[in-house]
Amino acid sequence: MKLTRQQVLAKAKASDLESVKKLNCWGCNLTDISIFSQIPNIKVLTLSANSISSLAPLAQCLSLCELYLWRNMIPSLSELSHLQPLTHLKVLWLAENPCCGTESNKYRMTVLRTLPHLHRLDNQVVTNEEVNLAVTEGDVVTTPPGTNQTQLPTNGLSEAEAGNDPGNYNMEETNKIREELGMKPLSRDKFPSLSSPSTKESKSLRKTHTLDAVLLLLGDMDREELHVVLTATQNRLQAFTLHPETLKDSLLTHKTVDAQH
Repeated sequence: MKLTRQQVLAKAKASDLESVKKLNCWGCNLTDISIFSQIPNIKVLTLSANSISSLAPLAQCLSLCELYLWRNMIPSLSELSHLQPLTHLKVLWLAENPCCGTESNKYRMTVLRTLPHLHRLDNQVVTNEEVNLAVTEGDVVTTPPGTNQTQLPTNGLSEAEAGNDPGNYNMEETNKIREELGMKPLSRDKFPSLSSPSTKESKSLRKTHTLDAVLLLLGDMDREELHVVLTATQNRLQAFTLHPETLKDSLLTHKTVDAQH
C-alpha cells in the first residue's frame, strides 16, 4: 500500500506537506513511503508494524528527530545509509526487522557506528562507551545497490504531478508575457518548486503565484516597459466596470495597443 498525500494531510490535520511535523502511521500496511521525499520538516514519525523495505525516501527529512520502524521488512542495515544525513535524529526504534539478524550486539554496534548521534536505540539509552566501541566493533554500511540517487527536476514529483505545479504554471505564464514584451525568458531556478496542490487549493495558489510572476517581471523592466504595463493595468481596471459587450471591445483594443508597443 502506498502512503498518499491525502492520507498524510488527513492524519496530520495539515493543509500542506511542508507543515507536517508529526505523523503516526502505525499498522497501516504500508509498503511505499515515497511521499516523504516531499515532507522535509517532519520531526517525529511512527511507521511501526508495516511492510516497509526501503528507507531511501527519508533521506530528505533533515529535521527528523524520532523515527519508529519496529516490525517492518527492512532487509539490510545498509538501508541506514539513507539516515546518515539526518543529524538531528536522536531516537530510532528498529527492532524486529530482518536487518537486525540474530547477533544483537553486532547489530547494535553497526547501527551506532552508522548513526553515532543517536541518544536512544530500540528504547535503550545509548552511552558514550557504546559509541566509542562501535567504531571498532560495528560494520561499515554502504548505500544499497540499485538505489537511485538522482534528484528529479520536479522535486520528487511525478510528471503528472509536476504538470500541476504552480511553479511550472508561474514560469510558463511569466515567460509568455516576457516573450510578448521582447524580453529574455527566465530560467527554472528563478521560480520556487512547490508540492502539487489539491484541486481545492489549486485556484487560490495559482492566483497568488501569478501575482508573484507579475512582481518578478516588474523588477526587470525599464521605464518604457513599465509605462506599457501601467497603461494595460489602467485599461484592465476600467474594464471591470464595463458591460460585458463593452468589456470584449475594450480587451480587443488593449491587444491592439500592446501590438503597437
